Amino acid sequence: MEMAHHKKFTVATDVQGYFCDPQSPWQRGTNENTNRLLRQYFPKGTNPSGYSQSYLNEVALRLNQRPQKTLGFRTPASKLQVSVAMTN
Repeated sequence: MEMAHHKKFTVATDVQGYFCDPQSPWQRGTNENTNRLLRQYFPKGTNPSGYSQSYLNEVALRLNQRPQKTLGFRTPASKLQVSVAMTN
């Protein structure tokens, strides 16, 4: 998704976006950590179109089932389940 579409995303999902200041990597801790985790599967500069959808799904599953400190050592998948349950 392009940055230009953040307003549409916010309206459609009721999720607020956060934009870091340029050249301020200390403001992007979770993003930088996620990039580090993704580089275990995809070297920097890799084009994901060279991988099968099956492999991409496997990587997504592994990352979503990995506990994260920022989530209180819960997994992103379990955190999403709790959030979805709270909205229903």
